[in-house]
Order: sequence, then C-alpha cells, then structure tokens
Amino acid sequence: MADKSRICSVWLGSETGILKGVSLARKQAFNFCHMSSLSRDQEVRTLCWADPAESELLLGAVDGTVKTFSTEKGVFTETRRCGDPAEGGFTGLAVTESALVTCVESGKLRVWKEESSSHVAEVDAGKSVCRMTQNPAYRQKVATGGKENGLKIWNLERPEQPVFAAKNLRNDWLDLRQPEWVRDMAFIPGSDKVVTCTSHHQVRVYDPSSPQRRPVLEVQYEEYPLTALSLPAAGHSVVVGNTRGQIAMLDLRRGAVCGCLKGLAGGVRALQCHPARPLVASCGLDRFLRIHSLDDRTLLHKVYLKSRLNCLLLSSRLDQEEEGGAGQEGEVQEVKEEEDEVWDAMERVEEGKPKRKTTEEEEEGVQKKSKKKRKKGQE
Repeated sequence: MADKSRICSVWLGSETGILKGVSLARKQAFNFCHMSSLSRDQEVRTLCWADPAESELLLGAVDGTVKTFSTEKGVFTETRRCGDPAEGGFTGLAVTESALVTCVESGKLRVWKEESSSHVAEVDAGKSVCRMTQNPAYRQKVATGGKENGLKIWNLERPEQPVFAAKNLRNDWLDLRQPEWVRDMAFIPGSDKVVTCTSHHQVRVYDPSSPQRRPVLEVQYEEYPLTALSLPAAGHSVVVGNTRGQIAMLDLRRGAVCGCLKGLAGGVRALQCHPARPLVASCGLDRFLRIHSLDDRTLLHKVYLKSRLNCLLLSSRLDQEEEGGAGQEGEVQEVKEEEDEVWDAMERVEEGKPKRKTTEEEEEGVQKKSKKKRKKGQE
C-alpha cells in the first residue's frame, strides 16, 4: 500500500468512510480503509494536511474521531477522539504550529495539543455551523459560518470574542428579515477580505479592515443553493458550485460571471483550486472526480470512484505529473460517443401515444388489406 499512496496526487473522502487516492498520471484509483469495520459512522467529512511536507493527512469522521493517515507508509497510524457524535459531524479541521483545531456542527470550536486527550481551549461559534476554514497566511485565524449563523473570524490566540462578526443585510422591501445560511468561505490572499457562498445562491465579500460589517460586494448566481467555493491562483475571482451540479467562475472585481464548467451530473460538495496552476478539482454526488482547466474551461481528467464523495485534497505531487490534457479529452470524448451509440440504439418511447403493434398484428393487418384488394378486383 505504501507504493500506491506515494503516487497519489488527489485524496478524497467518501460517505462510506473510505479514503480514496487517485493518481492522475497513471489513471488509477486506490481505496485505503479497513474493509472489515467499514460503516456509515465512519463517513469522512473533512480532510487536511497534518504537516507542510504532506507526509500525513487528517480525516474527520462522523463518529467524532480524527484519523491520521501516512501517505508514505499507506496506513492509518493514529486515531484520536475529538468529538461526540451527538454534537454533529466535523465541519473543518486545521493544524497550527503545535495544535489541532476542530469544529463540529453544534458550534464547538476546540483546540487540541499534540498527544493530548483533552482540549486546551473551546469556543462557542454558534449553532448549525456548516464550515470552518483556516487563514493560510495567518494560521491562528479561522472563520466559521452556518445556518442563521453569520460569518465570524476568530483569533485562536485570543478566542474569547471573534475579531469580526458579520452583520446581516437590511430588511427587504416588505420589511422582512433576510435569512442567512453560510455554506463555505475562503480568505482572499494578500488582504483581510473573506468571500462566502450561501444556500440562497449569494456570493458575498466581507472586509474586516473597513468599519462596515455588512458585505462590500454581493453577487447572485443562478437560483440553487451554493455548496462550495475555492479561490484560483490569480486571486481576483472565485469558483463556486451548487446543488444542481453547476460550477461557475465569478469575477470579484466586476461582480459578474466569467464562465461555467460543464460535465457534472450531481450536487457539488467540494472544490479546490490548484495554488499555482489554473486548475480546479471538484467532486460530489455523481461519484466522479473532475479536473477542469480554468483557462479554456475544458475537462482534463474524469475518474469514477464508486462512492458519493464529501471532500477532496490536492497534493503537491500534482505539480510533478503531466497534465495530459489532449489525451484525457480524447478519452472522455470516446466514452461520450459510446454512450451516445447506446442511447441512439434504444427505441424512443413517448408518453400519450398509442401502443405500437407487434409484428404478428402488423402481418395480420397486411393480409386483411390484401384480401380486400383482391375482392375489389374480382368485383
């Protein structure tokens, strides 16, 4: 298993509790789990790297355990109890210099020291938290948000109060309160700004450095709930996905849609842009891992993984692999043509039309017509 784990460039967590590794260069996928003890209680909700060298990764499961997986050995090396299943699943994991940060759906944001069975700090981030995200530039800062739980930014060195708490929009023209439902967020590199997406198909940008606590920019995309977002390397745009399987790239400077990525057949659950190259990886309910190019919006890789997928994590090994764009596009096109041939060979059935006669009935009808013609000819 060690040889298999070393060649994987993308890691994914599934609803069935399986950690999946994919090698795009070899076009292979591998399962890493204990098949004998596999259950839905071990559903993988979130992934993160345990160290900058990417020698280990952390998995947050529904049963409240955080598992450590060695990418060099290809085995699970440690399991820690960091939550109670009654508190909900993990909505985010993060690693600081010497601590592990966890957050669950009930809003318990905890800090755990290495090799410690109890947490050293706990923060109540509010109920129904959907996501916790770490600031990659300043690792002591994290952001949280959820259903009727607006964006909050926390400094873990002083966790008593959030350093920023977003304010809801003003009431609408009927003087009704506008609902909030933050699904995902990301820190914009090179600034203090945070971009969020909501279940009400809104993309919002907040600026904690300004006196305004309401969003400084809001864009709406389609009419379906947005579930995931990620920031490309350029930094001036954001990629969002929704429950309809639609992925779009939005320009944060103009507040407009730049383009859409096609090919998905189910809701998007996770997106991650490559930190240096114009690539985005996506996964979700249709059980496929897809890699798109953000330059020309073409599909570069498509891998079927048999399980519904919750999260993904890109490895730096992806930089060492060849893109193989032309070959992969040809392969995808070939599969599409095969599918088209299957559908074309099927008989079209339309609702509301009379039932088609069988071959025997048609033959009887032909014989009756011929007999009538003969009788007319005799007369």
